[in-house]
Amino acid sequence: MSDELTSELRELAVTGETPPPLSGAEIRGRAVRRRRHRRTAAVVVGASAAAALALVVALNLGGGDTNQHPSPAASPTGRPTTPATADAVVDLSRRVVTVAGRELPLSSGSAQTPTPADRMTVTARVTMKLIPAEELGYKGYDLKVPWFIELRAADGKTNYIAGLAYDEKAPGNYDLTSGWIGLRESDAEWLYGQLKEGSVVDIEGTAPTPTPVSTPTVTSPTDTATVGP
Repeated sequence: MSDELTSELRELAVTGETPPPLSGAEIRGRAVRRRRHRRTAAVVVGASAAAALALVVALNLGGGDTNQHPSPAASPTGRPTTPATADAVVDLSRRVVTVAGRELPLSSGSAQTPTPADRMTVTARVTMKLIPAEELGYKGYDLKVPWFIELRAADGKTNYIAGLAYDEKAPGNYDLTSGWIGLRESDAEWLYGQLKEGSVVDIEGTAPTPTPVSTPTVTSPTDTATVGP
């Protein structure tokens, strides 16, 4: 009975066996494809790791803040300034004011009160101004000066240009003011229309030395001729 039982069990095992779903060649092909997939996955993982490492290094070098931007270069604290072009040039040695290509004769300070050379700026303008007599360079009563243009230097010193109404022969010929610049009244009016507040005026040179006036020698009649009876 044991032999019969053994035979039946073997037959039952044989009938219970299921054939494999794939052939041997298909099983080997699937194994090859799995190896290729594993290799590809390893390559992708390695590239991702390298990229992540590069990002970490970049963040460490940059301070770790992706929103941080490089600070702009500091601008220089001081800029070289270009001197402004003068709107008018006063040439004391030639006794002229040059403005817009036109030359206006002037009379500047006398030998006792010379006009200082400097760069000045127009700070005020009035068509008529009362000037004390001592500022005009003589003793007497105050005068109204037409077409008054006030000038100021960088150190705070002031001067002015105006019409020399009381002696219009002086501009271009001789100097008689107390240091201010006098023009013929018509020229002063024209210059008043050319210069505005903020205009730059350069005063250059020195006034020419006045030529001394020689006094004629008067001889006695007795020295040149004999007086007859």
